[in-house]
Amino acid sequence: MKVLANVTLKVGIVVAVLFCLISWTRDAKQERKQPNVVVILTDDQRWDALGVAGNPYLKTPHIDKLAAEGVYFKNYFCTTSLCSPSRASILSGKYAHAHGVVNNFTEYPTNLPSFPAVLQKEGYETAYIGKWHMGEENDNPRPGFDYFVTHKGQGKYWDTEFNINGQGSKEIKGYYTNVVTKMANEWLTKKRSKPFMLILGHKAPHSFYIPEPKYAKAFAGVRIPYPQSAFELEDKPKWIQQRLNTWHGIYGPLFDWRKKFPDSSPEAVKDFENMVHAYWGTILSVDDSVGELYRTLQEMGELDNTVFVFTSDNGLLNGEHGMVDKRTMHDPSIHIPLIVRFPGLTPITKPVVVDKQVLTLDIAPTILDLCGAPALKDIHGQSFRRLVQGDDRGWRKAWFYEYNYEKQFPYTPNVRGIRTDEWKYIHYPTGDGTPDQHMAELYHIAADPGEDHNLISDPKYAGKLKELKAELARQLKMTGAHPDRMPLDEGIKSELPEQSVR
Repeated sequence: MKVLANVTLKVGIVVAVLFCLISWTRDAKQERKQPNVVVILTDDQRWDALGVAGNPYLKTPHIDKLAAEGVYFKNYFCTTSLCSPSRASILSGKYAHAHGVVNNFTEYPTNLPSFPAVLQKEGYETAYIGKWHMGEENDNPRPGFDYFVTHKGQGKYWDTEFNINGQGSKEIKGYYTNVVTKMANEWLTKKRSKPFMLILGHKAPHSFYIPEPKYAKAFAGVRIPYPQSAFELEDKPKWIQQRLNTWHGIYGPLFDWRKKFPDSSPEAVKDFENMVHAYWGTILSVDDSVGELYRTLQEMGELDNTVFVFTSDNGLLNGEHGMVDKRTMHDPSIHIPLIVRFPGLTPITKPVVVDKQVLTLDIAPTILDLCGAPALKDIHGQSFRRLVQGDDRGWRKAWFYEYNYEKQFPYTPNVRGIRTDEWKYIHYPTGDGTPDQHMAELYHIAADPGEDHNLISDPKYAGKLKELKAELARQLKMTGAHPDRMPLDEGIKSELPEQSVR
C-alpha cells in the first residue's frame, strides 16, 4: 500500500508539473499574440479640434477616452500639409521628396514598401476603408490590402460612390462617416484566424463641411470672430496679404459658405463663423464613429490586444494670419492630433502625455515595432515606443517641412522650413535657383506660439537665423533632398480652382 501511495504521489506530481507547463506555454503564447491594428485617419483635422486638446466648445468624449487610456501626443506634426503627400508619409515613413507623392494627383508607388504591406506579408489580414486620395481618378484596390474600399477624389458627405474590393463603383446612400463606420464594423466582426489591420479613412472634417442633421446646429450659440492675427500682417510676407481675397483667404468663398466674394465687411464674419461651426459639426460624427469601433473591439474581446491609433493627415488654418485651408508651415496647418491606445505601450491606468516633437513619419515604424514585424528600410521616421516609455535619448530636436507650389491651387508658394523645439524658420524658394521672391519668416515659438512676431529682420537674431539655415541645409542633404527639386513659383493668383479638384 505504501509503494502504491508513493507511485500515486509521484504520478500526481508529474501531472501537476505537466499541467503547469501546459498552462505556462498557453499563457506565453497568449503573451506573444500579435496585436491587431486599427488606425482612424481623419482629413484636415487641426490639433485643437478635440476636447482633450482644450477646445472650449467642441466635445469629443470617445476620442478623449482613448487619450485617457493611452498616449496623447501634444506636439505631433505633418511634414507636408497636403492630403496625398502626408498620407504617403504615414504609410511609408518617408518625406515627400523621397516617396515621390508630392502633390494630390500622384499615386502611391506600387513598389514602395508600406507598413500595411509588411503586416500583410507577416500574416495579417489587412483592410482599407474610406478616403484614400492618392490617385484622383483611381478607386481600384491598392497593394498591401486584402480588402479595399474607396472612391474617386474627395468623396461626398452624402451618397458617395464606393468601389468595394474592385467590384466597380456603386452609390451607397447615407452620411459618409456613418457609412464607412458600418463597413468597418462589418469587416472587423467577420470570423478570422489571423490578426487584423484596418485603416479607416474619414472624409471629415475636409471641406466642403456638411454636418449630419443632428449636429447641424450644435454650435449655433457660439460666436466665432476672425482671429486677431488676421489683421496683423505688417511683418508677414506679401503673399499672405495677397491670399486674403482668394480661395484660401478669409475674405474669399470659404468653401461655399460665402456666396458673394470677396467680402471684407465686418458683417461677413458670419459666413466665417458658419464655416467653423460646420467644420466642428463633422467632427462630432467622427467622435461617434470612434465610440462605435471602441465598443466593437470591446465586444470582440480584442480591445486590449489592438493598437488603436487616432490621427489626421494634416492641419488647417481657420483664419490665422487671414488664411483658410492648409499647405503653409504655420502651426495650425501642420500641428495635428495623435492618440494611441495600446496596453502594450502603456497600461490603460497609466496614460502618458508626450511633449516631444513626433511626426507623421513615425507612424509606420512604430506600428511595425509594436507588432514585432520587420522594420522598413531607409526611412526617415523612428519608432516612438521608447519615447513613450520614458527614454528620450537621441530623440529629434529638429525636422524640416516641404511643400511644392501647385498650379491647380496657386495661393501658396514653394515652402521649405525647419522647426526645432523652440524655433521655426520658413523660406519660400522660387524654384529656379534665383533668390527668394518672398520675405522669409522667423519665430521664437517657445515664447510666441501664435507666430505673431516675425523676427526675420531683427539683427539680434542673425546668429540664430544662420544656425537654422545651416540646420535646414543639413537636414535636406541628410534625407536625400539635395539638390532640392521643386516647380517654379508662378505667383499668387486669384482665380478659383477647377470644380473637379476642389
